Parts: sequence; structure tokens; C-alpha cells
Amino acid sequence: MKFLVSNDDGIQARGIAALARALLPYGEVTVVAPNRERSACSHSLTLEHPLRTAPVDFPVPVHRALSVNGTPADCVKLGLAKLMETPPDLVVAGINKGANTTVDVFYSGTVAAAFEGVFNDVPAIAFSLASFDHDADYSLAQTWVARTLDRILQDGPAKGFVYNVNIPYLPDSGIRGIRLTRLGNVRYRDSYELRHDPVGRPYYWLTGEPEILDQDPACDIVALREGFVSMTPIRAELTDASVLERWRRKQEWADLASPVRP
Repeated sequence: MKFLVSNDDGIQARGIAALARALLPYGEVTVVAPNRERSACSHSLTLEHPLRTAPVDFPVPVHRALSVNGTPADCVKLGLAKLMETPPDLVVAGINKGANTTVDVFYSGTVAAAFEGVFNDVPAIAFSLASFDHDADYSLAQTWVARTLDRILQDGPAKGFVYNVNIPYLPDSGIRGIRLTRLGNVRYRDSYELRHDPVGRPYYWLTGEPEILDQDPACDIVALREGFVSMTPIRAELTDASVLERWRRKQEWADLASPVRP
């Protein structure tokens, strides 16, 4: 198999090396990732300056490793369009530092990188580890990448959605298995903390904790906290079908339609 790997923590992140290491037994791995951390950049693209690539001395013997002075979405778009000789069988993003559950998927550059695969008709997976610890051990997450991939490959990777996989930061004995989930419902209690730099100038730092509004075990964030690897199929289709159908039934909306002229 051929894999295109990216992330939003930057090409030097430990998580992307662990991901590449997990994929090597399955085939050829090409890494195209940002040259610096681009966490929470969502699906932004670079338009204000040229994109430049540079070869990287990567810690895993992959087929090719390139850094890009752009976003995760830039990396995958460029990788698919120009940097890979043939299309990959899978776009795989991660292993992200920190979980990507609930509304976080809208902010995540790692999830956005996976979606670029979907947009280009390539199956895509996003892996995240539920830890922001700088010294987190990714070896167990690496094992669960392989276990999850084995299961996906049994059915044949599907197109049209991202397999969004979140792995608890627990010892193997504490992980209870994989639970198929939906996106949970949370409300962030955001707090912009006022701080001061060394010369006394004020600045703000975003902090806050999620309040879980739905405690259903089928939610990704609940499953994760209960010790399960959560796997959620997520699409880019955001149309609210029920609202659209309700609008279509209302005569006042129908009256606004342009009259058909002969």
C-alpha cells in the first residue's frame, strides 16, 4: 500500500514519527507535513506567499519526508497534486497531540488534512492521542493505529468520510477496546486569561474546559473517558436535512421562488 501522512503538530512532532512507524509494515510511506506547529488552523490554505518544500532527516525510514511552509491542508493538497508519483491508497493524519472529539474536529488541522484525502476521493483516517503531555509516550498509540488499521482493511477502506480515531492515554490494560461513536455535544467554558510578558505588556491566553452536555456512551468524548478508543465516521456535508425539508413545506418560502417565465 501507499500512504500519504501529515499532521498539524509539525513534521518534527513525535506523534507523526510514531504514525509512520506503525504504517511501515503495510507499505510505502510518504510524509508531507508542516515545517512548524499549526495546531487549530482548521482547513485554512496558504494564499499570501509561495509554498516551499524541503527534505527532512526523518527518524523513520520512510520513502520520502518533506516539510512545507504551509498548513496541513496545503500539505495534503500539494502531496496529492505534485509530490507523489501515484495516488496513495490512504491519507493518514496524526498522531495528534490531544484528542479531536466533538466540536474540536472543526478546529483541527489534523482532521482537515484527512479531509483533503476525502475531497480527492482517497480514503482517510485521522488519529489522535488524548494527551497534551510534551513527553507523552506514543508507543501504545502506535499499537492501536495498527489494530485499528487492520480492522479497517478487513472491510476495505471506505471513501467519502474520515475515520476519526481517538486513543485514550492509558496503559494497554486500561484500554477496553474500540467503540463506534458519534460526535459528542459539549460547551466550552472559554476563559481568556489576562497575563503579562516579561516587560509588563498585557496579552490574553485562551484556557477553558469542556462541559459535556450529552452523557450518552455513544458519544466520542464519553467513550474516550470510559477507556475506549473511539472511532467516528465524519463527513464534510453540513446541510441540516430536517430544516431544509421543513422550509420546503412552508408556503411562504415557496412564494419567494422566482416565477417561471415562458
